[in-house]
Amino acid sequence: MATVSPPWSYTLQLPHDPRAPGIARATLRTVLAAHGLTELASTAELLASELLANAHLHTNGPYALRIRSSDPDRLMVGVWDADPRVPPGFEKGAPVGVPPEDAEHGRGLHLVRACADAWGVSVLRELGASKGGKLLWAECQWGDLE
Repeated sequence: MATVSPPWSYTLQLPHDPRAPGIARATLRTVLAAHGLTELASTAELLASELLANAHLHTNGPYALRIRSSDPDRLMVGVWDADPRVPPGFEKGAPVGVPPEDAEHGRGLHLVRACADAWGVSVLRELGASKGGKLLWAECQWGDLE
């Protein structure tokens, strides 16, 4: 008989420091191992790496890694930052071209779209305790773990 684990979530606040993305990836691996989801580690880490790099490169303030499992077979990896501007092409329906082979940037969104089962952005308004900004997120599904 399959058991359903309760929903869980973790948020790791990160300073704008070049070591922060590595710390976030290590934390992600630890959380997945604690929940018996090591088979998702490589995909989840790739998704997190691209989202973390976007926050680190294109914003000046702190950011946060969010990891959540609310459905029995889906993992959401998200990165919040205080800048409400949505990266070009991250909205649903926006065209995504493959970057030229000699381009030094621009592959992150393409990788997220290729590896995630779902992805999106939530623009957050400043309300009460909220800091506003945006949450870029990607989901991966793991199916039956038994």
